[in-house]
Amino acid sequence: MTAAALTLLAAMVVVAAAGRIPVLRGPWGVSVISVPVTGLLAAAALCARAAGPVSGAAQAAAYVLVVLAAALCADPVVRAVFTVGIVRRRSRAATEGPGAETGSGPLRGGLTIGVLERTAVAVSVLAGWPGGIAVVMAVKGLARYPELREPDAAEQFIIGTFTSVLFSLAVAGVGFLLLR
Repeated sequence: MTAAALTLLAAMVVVAAAGRIPVLRGPWGVSVISVPVTGLLAAAALCARAAGPVSGAAQAAAYVLVVLAAALCADPVVRAVFTVGIVRRRSRAATEGPGAETGSGPLRGGLTIGVLERTAVAVSVLAGWPGGIAVVMAVKGLARYPELREPDAAEQFIIGTFTSVLFSLAVAGVGFLLLR
């Protein structure tokens, strides 16, 4: 069961990476990738629950795969939640007039910040330091505070952060089951 859990975590990373390739996305966009990613996570959790604690090379692989899956696989899930939640993502051009820089929403750099945030959350859980999650959330909140006054920014920030952190906690939970 350990091998199955590790394979499913690796498959999550591959599916999420394949979802970034425009040709493979299809007309539905990256959000549709959230279904197989979430299914693979659930299957990995069931296999990890049935497996005993890992050691040696499997332990090292578990640490690496859990952090990679937490960091890289949440983007389609977050986008799907935005789509389902009907979060309005106005561009700066629409809110600031002609000649303004356009983007995917009021909060720039969300993908990069999200990867770093999820990595820190997963590492904090695996290291047995849950206080690290509070540090990450505090730093992110303080850094984003000036931007939260823009239209729809607070909504995007809260939904994106909650989804991202909950996903990384779920992946870290699989790692916890494997490494307990």
